[in-house]
Amino acid sequence: MLVADSWSEIALRLGIATAIGLLLGLDRELRGHDAGLRTNALVALSSAMVTLSSLLLFDTLKHLNSQPDPLRVIQGVAQAIGFIAAGLIFVKRGDVHNVTTAANLWVSASAGIVAGLGQYKLLAVGTVLALLLLLSEFLFKRLIPHYHQPPPDDGDAASQPQGAIHRNTAKYDDPPP
Repeated sequence: MLVADSWSEIALRLGIATAIGLLLGLDRELRGHDAGLRTNALVALSSAMVTLSSLLLFDTLKHLNSQPDPLRVIQGVAQAIGFIAAGLIFVKRGDVHNVTTAANLWVSASAGIVAGLGQYKLLAVGTVLALLLLLSEFLFKRLIPHYHQPPPDDGDAASQPQGAIHRNTAKYDDPPP
């Protein structure tokens, strides 16, 4: 549990959350996605700050014969991150984009919450698994050369689905054929 007014414990929890956010954001940054290093680090840091604030408030209020509920903070953070992550996801030319980036922000928020709670074992295992998942596409491409290659395009418009846009010739302003 949190040692009240312990600068070192607060710095440790916030520092770990920020470092994990940076680490998780590195994959998105290297791939050129919007939510990269700074976004993930800020999400993890803010989640840890809100969680720590909740714990400190709980510690203060429990001595006043109150029944505070710090779990509501986790619920609030989850809702806020869900809103931000949903805003990252979009559809372009029939393809859904940024789902992994949105999920990455969820993991950063979770890492911040867990770091704020001081659950270091959970944070370590979750971080390792998240990094393995983020690296899995790279590993699959290295191990399986044809992984994620689009099927060959024979150029036959009749073989395209109804309303599909030919990827090689269509522009954003062109209506479907």
